[in-house]
Amino acid sequence: MVLGKVRALAVYFDSLNENNLPVFSGGDLVSGRVVVEVTGDVRVKSLDIAARGVAKVRWTESRNAGANTAYTQNYTEEVEYLHHYDTLIGEERDDDCPEEGLTVLHAGLHEFAFSFNLPQMALATSFEGKHGSVRYWVKAELHRPWLLPVKVKKEFIVFEHIDINTPLLLAPQAGTKEKTLCCWFCASGPISLSAKIERKGYTPGESIQIFAEVENCSSRVVVPKAALYQTQTFFAKGKGKQIQQLVSNLRGEPLQQGKSQSWEGKLLKIPPVSPSILDCPIIRVEYALVVYVDVPGGLNLSLSLPLVIGTIPLHACATRTSSISSNCSTLSWLGLPERPEAPPSYSDLAISESHRRDCLQGFDRSDGEGEEQGSLLTYITEFRYLPPPLYSEVDPYPPPRGGVRGRGRQATRHVSVPLSRALRTPQDFCTNRTPPPLSATGSSPDYVSRERKKKNEAGPSPDPGEVGSERIR
Repeated sequence: MVLGKVRALAVYFDSLNENNLPVFSGGDLVSGRVVVEVTGDVRVKSLDIAARGVAKVRWTESRNAGANTAYTQNYTEEVEYLHHYDTLIGEERDDDCPEEGLTVLHAGLHEFAFSFNLPQMALATSFEGKHGSVRYWVKAELHRPWLLPVKVKKEFIVFEHIDINTPLLLAPQAGTKEKTLCCWFCASGPISLSAKIERKGYTPGESIQIFAEVENCSSRVVVPKAALYQTQTFFAKGKGKQIQQLVSNLRGEPLQQGKSQSWEGKLLKIPPVSPSILDCPIIRVEYALVVYVDVPGGLNLSLSLPLVIGTIPLHACATRTSSISSNCSTLSWLGLPERPEAPPSYSDLAISESHRRDCLQGFDRSDGEGEEQGSLLTYITEFRYLPPPLYSEVDPYPPPRGGVRGRGRQATRHVSVPLSRALRTPQDFCTNRTPPPLSATGSSPDYVSRERKKKNEAGPSPDPGEVGSERIR
């Protein structure tokens, strides 16, 4: 039998995104096919696949151990996120009998399906850096007796989704700084810088609106600028190594002495970049917008605003009233009117006169008949609209015929007078004027004459307070 040759061995994924790239996230099902093309009959021991996901860090540093001695220190670290193994052709067999249980593939194309699930955990996003990387791949190996295995490796992309529609990432970022330029003993005026952006979270392809104010009180010509930086930090053996890369930038107009410049929403576009990596223990990818003033011949005045590059873009309903570029207030963001409506007029709430009279008539109708059937509103209405008692000078409690009662040597005079006489002003008691005669309906004339005679015999008027209290009693 003339043995054929393996012409091709390839791995294909079933699900691709709009850019024909295999993109997945934690918990997703990864499925695909291993395609083998042979020119003739080929005996195969096994066809295996292995899926791996690894974050790896590696860099070297030179060290000096003496005057003429130097060595290189290696820093390596690795974190595994995925390990899956499966056999598509063949079974476990004894190595002493390599010819036992071989599978023959005839000439043509042969497809073998595979599938596995990514772990339900926070996976690090695929990333390629200078001193480290996060990679995910599927590797297929075709083993034949007495021949070297045929291998193929196909990578796929994993994104750990970051939703920027959260309060933390929707919060505005702002800052202010000031700097004074000095040259020996001469100090010029300060340079002040303030910058704001509408939120902290963005996605690739968006534009950052920058609001900045620069005031130049120095004697130099300065230039305001802005730049987006990516910071890669790698950790291994308790040590870290950091690299900063420029992603995009923009430049303002030169600023003369005593002048100021404002940026009212100057746009800085975010190019396609890797999302932020914040959960990997050995690789960290962060972003920051740096707004700075380029000072010739001196240190720049810079202001750094941290950013997070996510994967889920901003929703249409997630507009922020705290956005510096937005003129709407918090009320409009919540769907409320800018000015609250005025409260209703009290005249609209007043109870009609006819309803009030009906309630009062119901109260006077019977002693206890309507108490069980009346509502709470009826009693409240009666209390609010109950009229005051009518004015009258008739004493409802006339004095007894005796007039004076005694006990032992001391006697207490009980005088009952009309309410209009009892509530007199202090000036009436401080004078010797004779009080006006009572009305015909008040007290008898004999009683009035006796009171006048006793008052003349008593001499001057007593203390007004005592008289008032005696009269009231």
